[in-house]
Amino acid sequence: MARKGSDHAGANVGSGGRSHVPPSRRQTHGARGVITTKAALVVVAMVAGLGAVAAYSHAATGPATIRVTDRQTSYIRLGTGIGAREIVRGGLYSSKGHRIGSESMICTYLDSANRICTLVVTLPKGTIVASGQLGSRLLFELAITGGTDLYDNARGSITSTSLGLRPRRDLLIFRLAG
Repeated sequence: MARKGSDHAGANVGSGGRSHVPPSRRQTHGARGVITTKAALVVVAMVAGLGAVAAYSHAATGPATIRVTDRQTSYIRLGTGIGAREIVRGGLYSSKGHRIGSESMICTYLDSANRICTLVVTLPKGTIVASGQLGSRLLFELAITGGTDLYDNARGSITSTSLGLRPRRDLLIFRLAG
C-alpha cells in the first residue's frame, strides 16, 4: 500500500485524489516519451530495411540461363542395394568445345533405382551446388541450393539431358532465379 507522499506515480492515498508526486515525475508519456518512441520505431524500421536489402544483395547473379555440356571422366559405385554410393566426375565444355570447368556428383541409393544426389559444378566465376532425388541419370532436374563467388546464394534449377553414353555426355541447363 502506498503511503502519503510516496514517490509512486498516481499515488492518491490520503490526499483527496490529488497526487503528492512532483509534476516532473508524474509525466510518464510526455512529449519527450513520444519522440523517443517514434525515434526508436524509425531506427527499427531502418535496420529491418537494411537487413532486407542485405539479404537480397547476396545473390550476385540475376535471372540467367547457362548451357554447358559435360563429359564423364570417372564413375565409381560403392556397394549394392539401399545405401550404395555412386560417385561421378566430369569435365564441363562450352558450346565451342573448350573445357571451362568440372563437376562432381555423389549419390546415395534409396532403393534399387532412386537416389538422392548432391552436385557441385565448378565454373570460371564460381561454383554452383545443387541437390535432389533422381531415378535416372538420363534425364533429371536438381534444385540449385547455393554457390560461391558470382553464384553466391544462387537459387534455381539444373536440368540434365543425356546426349550419349559412349563416352557419357550430358547437356546441363542452369536456370538461375537471381
